[in-house]
Amino acid sequence: MPPTAPPAESAAQRPMAIALAGMVALAVAMGIGRFAFTPLLPMMLHDGLLDLPGASWLASANYFGYLVGAVLCTLQPWLWARLRVLPLFAFVTLVRGGLVATGLLTLAMAWPAPAAWPVLRFAAGVTSAVVFVYTSGWCMARLARLGVPALSGMIYMGPGAGIVLSGLAASAMTAWHWRAAAGWVLFGLLAWVLAASVWRTLRGSDERLHAGAPAGQAAGPTGSGASAPPQGRAEMAWLALAYGLAGFGYIITATFLPVIARTALPGSAWLDMFWPIFGLGVMAGALLVSRLPHGGDFRLRLIVCYVLQAAGVAASLYRPSLAGFVLGSVLLGLPFTAITFFAMHEVRRLRPAQAASFIGLLTAMYGVGQILGPALVALLLRRLPDAATGFALSLEVAAAALFVGALIYAGMVWAYPVRAAKH
Repeated sequence: MPPTAPPAESAAQRPMAIALAGMVALAVAMGIGRFAFTPLLPMMLHDGLLDLPGASWLASANYFGYLVGAVLCTLQPWLWARLRVLPLFAFVTLVRGGLVATGLLTLAMAWPAPAAWPVLRFAAGVTSAVVFVYTSGWCMARLARLGVPALSGMIYMGPGAGIVLSGLAASAMTAWHWRAAAGWVLFGLLAWVLAASVWRTLRGSDERLHAGAPAGQAAGPTGSGASAPPQGRAEMAWLALAYGLAGFGYIITATFLPVIARTALPGSAWLDMFWPIFGLGVMAGALLVSRLPHGGDFRLRLIVCYVLQAAGVAASLYRPSLAGFVLGSVLLGLPFTAITFFAMHEVRRLRPAQAASFIGLLTAMYGVGQILGPALVALLLRRLPDAATGFALSLEVAAAALFVGALIYAGMVWAYPVRAAKH
């Protein structure tokens, strides 16, 4: 009889196992490593650990780390080509290391040393970007080879699942009068438990870092040596700019939603539920994406997503009521990971042999937008008479940025029509 693969290895090759591993990895890196700060922020404010402008800069430190991590992923082939002493890792090795680091950095936020918090949040941002880029590359490549590329939409349910979990946990901790430090400890331990649950699936060395090989030979996350189509640089530049506007457009609400809700609806029993509702919207949107027919012009879908998110930002701004915040949370969440999914597939279409580097480029642009959002809030809160006015103006700018992003995609559809592949 021919030898059979070990059961664990066979399970790791199943499409659903790969998609679930990617989903859990992003739940840890994004839902906990990045966004646990949002539901814990009201607790930190209540404990007197920081004020709103300080919270804005702390959020920006995390998003700046995310930007740096994304840039490092983008420059990885260039760096490895010039520094030959650097080892070549498999994607999953970096993902595993990032998940361990996420738990450690989250735990360390319980340390009562405010001067160290910006450094910890910066490092958590770097780690989140690395895990996001290489989890996306590993999962999308494997699922494409298995003939189920649409299933990769499932991995982007991970951030939503992490947001729901952290939001509900923070709500319970608030009801039980826990301190913010206990919340950081709980989330750090939870990150390690989730990472352990998919540790055995995150294996394989087919998708590896590469050291500046020519585009036609690089083994990028597509798992293919096919040359990139002769697309001009302008299309990729417009795609990166539009994706950066998405980062700016959502981040103010995603960072300050519980605080904004407390400003508009003091005493409401729903104050701690808007963030989990946002997470449920993220999960529903990712699930919907995985059910859509694969193919067509993803830029048309991106236009719809940007308009929906802009409407979500506007709903909580112009209808600061229970219904407005629920509607705004859902509309902001539904397209959240769909935007990432469609944009990443645009990268694979434009640069199939260098997808990891260009995913890093788009992630870097997204990071720039995320840094600018909280920085704008901090600036306006210091210059305007009250927090409500500062948040309102910030959200107006955010909604406008999303509409501009939609217009950019509309222009790209007109200027760069997608041509059917020749068989």
